[in-house]
Amino acid sequence: MRLQFVFGEVWNGLRRNSTMALSVALVTFVSLTFVGAAALTQMQVQQLKDAWYGKVEVSIFLCPPDSYEENCAAGPVTEAQTDDIVAVLEEGNVSDLVESVYVETREEVYDSIVAADDSGVYSQLEPEDLAPVMRVKLTDPEEFQVVADATAGLPGVESVYDQREVFDDLFDFLNAATIVAAALAIVMMVTAMLLITTTIRLSALSRRRETTIMRMVGSSRSLIQLPFMLEGAVAATGGAVLAIAGLFFGTQYLVEGWLTGSISWVDYIGREDVWSVAPWLVLIAVGLAGAASLLTLNRYTRA
Repeated sequence: MRLQFVFGEVWNGLRRNSTMALSVALVTFVSLTFVGAAALTQMQVQQLKDAWYGKVEVSIFLCPPDSYEENCAAGPVTEAQTDDIVAVLEEGNVSDLVESVYVETREEVYDSIVAADDSGVYSQLEPEDLAPVMRVKLTDPEEFQVVADATAGLPGVESVYDQREVFDDLFDFLNAATIVAAALAIVMMVTAMLLITTTIRLSALSRRRETTIMRMVGSSRSLIQLPFMLEGAVAATGGAVLAIAGLFFGTQYLVEGWLTGSISWVDYIGREDVWSVAPWLVLIAVGLAGAASLLTLNRYTRA
């Protein structure tokens, strides 16, 4: 009987304040869409790092003939210097960070350059004009700087290059997008909380006579407040469901349908990732509604 009364009051409150309840649902939908988008973007960044950082290599360019680098003033790299550099990588202090070392010969470097040269800029080059290149795969790509510091000043080393630099701008952009989405989400969540507060306040004011009678007959504060709290929770949860649906279909059609077909070599997030975010969105919605309701009801349903 008590549950029937509570649910009846919730329905009546939502019906009386349907416009405000709809506003709460829509604002919550927008704010939680930003929250979910920020979370999914960060998951995509981490997924890209896991996929690409494990494949990138550190390239150690050895001194070629006629180099203008100060470290190459003594001339092109020698076989002894090459062996010393390999020894530092495989047996020195950074050996635990190095997974493998591959020395690309002059001929292999030349073949790679010619294969990538569509304009003929390097057509006059000969293998003898180039130097070997060391391709170093690290156990932890984040430790690039340690390996670079250990090898950059060695005789025969012209420069050290980390392939991660190719992706850093992309990751910076995605991280910036995450921050923007999170900032917008915070603004919208504050707006949603204020709307929920307004909705609950209007509902409490419109039923002040009923709540007064309930207090007079000995109803507990929790029984009086519960219908109002559930009204806010239902409206906010409706917004969370809309946000989850938007993220789900957005991921399905935009990411899996369009991006996967356009750029197939990237490992994208999928609909299953939306489901991993969904419970948190519902919890945030209910938490916002609960906090806003308590702040309002402590004033307007005070015994």
